[in-house]
Amino acid sequence: MTKKDFPTVHFYDQDFVDIYDQTWALVQDFMQKGSAGNRFQKQYFNYPPGKTINQFESVMSTFFLVYSNRNFPATPQIDNFYDKQEPSGAIRSDYAVTNGKPVFHKDNPEGLSPPLFAWAEYNIYHKIGNKKRIREVLPILEKYFSWLETTFRRENGLYEVPLAATRMDNSPRKGAAYLIDFNTQQALSALYMSELGDILNDKDVSFKYKKHYFSLKTRINNHMWNEKDGFYYDLDKNMSQVRVKTIASFWPLLAEIPNDAKAEKIIAHIRNPHTFGTEHPFPSLAANEEAFEKSGMGFRGSVYPPFTFMMIKGLEKYGAFDLARASAIRHLYYMLDALHPEGKEKGNLWEAYAPRSEGHAKWPGKEGFPRPQFLPYTALSTIALMIENIVGLYISLPKKTVDWIIPTMEIMGIENLSLKRNFITILSSKSGRGWEIRLESEKLYYFTIDILSKKKKTLPIPSGKCSMLIDKL
Repeated sequence: MTKKDFPTVHFYDQDFVDIYDQTWALVQDFMQKGSAGNRFQKQYFNYPPGKTINQFESVMSTFFLVYSNRNFPATPQIDNFYDKQEPSGAIRSDYAVTNGKPVFHKDNPEGLSPPLFAWAEYNIYHKIGNKKRIREVLPILEKYFSWLETTFRRENGLYEVPLAATRMDNSPRKGAAYLIDFNTQQALSALYMSELGDILNDKDVSFKYKKHYFSLKTRINNHMWNEKDGFYYDLDKNMSQVRVKTIASFWPLLAEIPNDAKAEKIIAHIRNPHTFGTEHPFPSLAANEEAFEKSGMGFRGSVYPPFTFMMIKGLEKYGAFDLARASAIRHLYYMLDALHPEGKEKGNLWEAYAPRSEGHAKWPGKEGFPRPQFLPYTALSTIALMIENIVGLYISLPKKTVDWIIPTMEIMGIENLSLKRNFITILSSKSGRGWEIRLESEKLYYFTIDILSKKKKTLPIPSGKCSMLIDKL
């Protein structure tokens, strides 16, 4: 088995396997080289027609590149941003590919981006297992956190930023000053900074950011939660709620901000076909909002893979694995329809999709929308969701654990998945003796299997080949 292979997925629907394989084949064209002019990393991932590297796209791309068995390293695209950190701690959202200088826009004068580095680093650590890296990047993350705090935190303890900083540029959130997504992302950042402190056994860092996290969590719950609507909202300058239901309000699930009672109310919106449970889950604006457009029209309803990814990861935090998986499968079927459309239209993996019908989102008059083959977003669905939510595997390299959550018994699994210097294979199939799971590994690891939420068992898996019968568990 060579390092050059990507993990192979097995699934009863061959189209899902094909779209997964096809994505890996395309990634090669996205690998770029830094130059003397821009001083970027010697090899990094970026959308080829792009004139800048974008922080949000680069951070999100790490969530699928961690599965490339190191063929395409997950860290250079975010190291490009760390290398550009200013003495103030600032890291901007865009840097020009020609000269590496920050690029600013009038609607986002400070070049702000959703602060998601710490979440990405925590994920990279669990998939790649490099503790030394955390030690190196933590000071950068701390300086960045402080810059956000000193520049954008107001006396009420909340952050005031322009809408463009959320990547939801034309979302109908008029009058909003304290945005639910940005404030929650900063809380999420504090939550994972605290976790990174724990990994390094640094009690001070862990405590400091836990304090930040609880302070923001309390404010978000006190001011942004609406009990009657069962929803979180942005606030205007006077701290009054701006009652427009957008996908931004689901970030609190990912940051573990709602208690179980609140979470239940929010998750009800995900199931509701009149708000966020549309045919193609999940629209960027609730379907019963006045400004909702079924053609998508940017953030007036389009389905964007990174926001779908965020929603599904939030559902996981509250144990809603069945809903997460069902939504991921439905999302992928719609992506397949747009990849193989009937008629004359050319198929593609698109940046954004229509919420109520097959095909990509449309935005009349907006040139270049949606971007075709836009892997920084779409590969989150075709690779990361495919492995984590459709096949159902959760990997932690430092803990040497693989959890497999199987909501239904199906023929599926993965082969040749790298766990550091260990390649593992896990496949379920039906034999004459019933359902069987076959495992192969070069080194010992711990395997937790959770079947149909009824049987849960952790077993040490020795090196070599072995198999287990489900009925005997």
